[in-house]
Amino acid sequence: MTYGTGFSGVLVMLVMAVLLVVPFWKLLPKFGYSSWISLVAIIPLGALVLIWILAFSEPKPRNAA
Repeated sequence: MTYGTGFSGVLVMLVMAVLLVVPFWKLLPKFGYSSWISLVAIIPLGALVLIWILAFSEPKPRNAA
């Protein structure tokens, strides 16, 4: 089975991209970063870089209401 050809290959790549971007899209604002930075996760090793950034960042304090 090859994933690089045809519609099924594009579909698999799209699903993988969504599975990588969505968690970072939700997490990054909690650390004070823009959600758009999560698109870096699509780049090879980009997700690893984002994990390191989050690991050594302090989350923003929540507003006490």
